[in-house]
This record gives sequence, structure tokens and C-alpha cells, in this order.
Amino acid sequence: MKNDIFATRREKLRRLVHKRGLDALLISQAANRFYLSGFELHDPQYNESAGSIVITADGNDWLATDLRYSETALRLWDKDRIFIYKNHTADQINTLLRRCGSRIGLEARGISLDFARNLAKTGSGLYLEAADGLVEHLRCIKDSAEVAALQQSFELNHKLLHWIEGQLEPGRSEREISWMIERYFREHGASELAFANIVAVGRNAAIPHAVPGQDTITNNCPVLIDVGCRVNNYCSDQTRTFWVGPTPTDDYQHALELTHKAQNFAIEKMHPGMPLAEVYALARSVFEQAGVATAFTHGLGHGVGLETHEAPSLSPIAQGVLTPGMVVTVEPGLYYPQWGGVRWEYTVLVEENGVKIL
Repeated sequence: MKNDIFATRREKLRRLVHKRGLDALLISQAANRFYLSGFELHDPQYNESAGSIVITADGNDWLATDLRYSETALRLWDKDRIFIYKNHTADQINTLLRRCGSRIGLEARGISLDFARNLAKTGSGLYLEAADGLVEHLRCIKDSAEVAALQQSFELNHKLLHWIEGQLEPGRSEREISWMIERYFREHGASELAFANIVAVGRNAAIPHAVPGQDTITNNCPVLIDVGCRVNNYCSDQTRTFWVGPTPTDDYQHALELTHKAQNFAIEKMHPGMPLAEVYALARSVFEQAGVATAFTHGLGHGVGLETHEAPSLSPIAQGVLTPGMVVTVEPGLYYPQWGGVRWEYTVLVEENGVKIL
């Protein structure tokens, strides 16, 4: 993406920082950092960060990182606005923030309590407050470049799902199928998986987030596959449930038909301005009328973009309404520990007159 896209995003965020009455906002979540700068989409691990961005009310933003990332930072950011820290990161970030003002917003969900305590050390003159969700609010609405990247990612995901159906043979294990999926994605243009593959055979399909193991496909059994890849930094996410063998059981067939019905009903009704919780309620109403709602154990969907799970959510407690530019999954499912389960997932782009399946 061009640097002017990132600059435009920072200006939009700056208006939100002004509105909150903040002098600056410390961005510590990796996906938010990337969204605003193009710098490092992933942190190495939960207790190690590639850096932070400080969005200031006066427009003099900072990129803070360590020496490992200094060359990468120079390719993206004005060298005079790069802050290199060494040891005692929180202490040094505290020094940087004191240059930016006194009232500082934090992404509280993205930092540890220990880091926050060190950042707010006594006598620093800083007033720190939680200001989560400001960047996520912007990320909810995808711009044209993001939609194009998402379309490429989903195109590859659809190709994978079409191909993998022909590879589901009795005797192959969940773990073997998972490796086939990962290899296909990487060999056909994906930079990585969007999330760990879910391949669930038989009764394991009753576990929405099953981990692929040694269980093998048998003749006449369900196989639930939930996969996604990353192309041009954007994720895809699709689930399909296949029956391997000539004679699907009545239980499976009934669950599949109801799942399709619930999904179709929700997608056909979705439109800008519809409350997010109402979308969930539409799908659930199909299951309630059929007397199977207790087997629907999760929300209907979630946003997809730089992360596989991001705002907004389609759940009974979701706040807000569908807005053009949102990209959300619609993935009803029914789960039965006795024999397995069914989930079917499309991801849709909200447009002015309805939604479009990606």
C-alpha cells in the first residue's frame, strides 16, 4: 500500500484523538500499528513487541522500536520521528510520551499490567487512560485497497476448498489433511495461514475449534474444514462441512439443510442500518423454529481483515449496525457430540443495497 493511505488513516485517527481530549494515543496492538504505518503486522510473541506508534494531537507522530527493526522503520517513516529504545522499554516510552503531552490514551487490552505500571511511574506527570477501540472503529470499514486484497485472499480460499474436497479419502488423518491445506496455500500465493487449520472428522466436528489430530476419515463420515490464508496482508476465513461416502445420515442431512436455511435467511435480509444483533437473531430464529437452537453454540460471525477475528461481531450482545464497507462472516452451525456437526461459512461485504459474498 502507498504511504499516503497510512497518512490518511492517521489523520482520521487524529480527529478521534482530538474528540477524546487526548494529547496522544499509544498504539501497541500489532495489527493497529500496521494499519497506521505498514510497519510489522506481527509481534514475535505475546511478551515481545516490535514497537509502538504514538499518534499525537499536534500531528508530530512517532514510531518507536528497537535496533532490530531500525532499518525497516527507516523505509517507512521520517528518520527524525523514529524513537529507538534499548533496555527498560516502558521507562523509555515514558520519556517519549512526556514530549507529547500529559493526557495519554493507551490500548489497555494490548499491554500488560506490569508495562502499564512502569509507564505510569510516580512523578512522570502523565495521566494515562484506556482508549481502546479507536483504531478498530476505523478498521471496521474497509477501503477499496483492502477490499481488493480481501477478494484475492478469498479467491485462493475458494480454490483450496474446491480442491481439498477431492482429497478427502478414507484413511487420511486430520493432521495429514491440515498439512495438505497449508502446503496448497503456500504453493499458490499465500504468505501464511490466516489461523491454524481446523480439520475435524466424525464426532470431532462437534467441536467448533477442533485441533487436527490422528483421527482418520472413514467411509461415510462428516469432515468439517475451517481454513483461511493471508494474501497481501489480508485474511480469508471459510468453513465447509463435507460428507465422505455415498450415504449421508438423516441427522447430517437435516443439520446441513437447516444450516443452509439459517445462513441464507440472514444473508438475504442483511442491509446497511440493520442492528448487528438482529443479524444473529435472524439465523437463530430458523434454528428455534426447528427446535434445534441449543445446538447452535456460538455467535453468527465476526469481522475479517488484517486479523481473522476483528470488529464487528454478529452476536446477541453486539452493538452497532451494518455499515457499507464492513466485511463479516456469516457462519451458523449445529453441533451434536453423538455424531459430529455442521458449519457453513460465507464472508460478505456490506454494500449500499445489501451484501456481496466474497
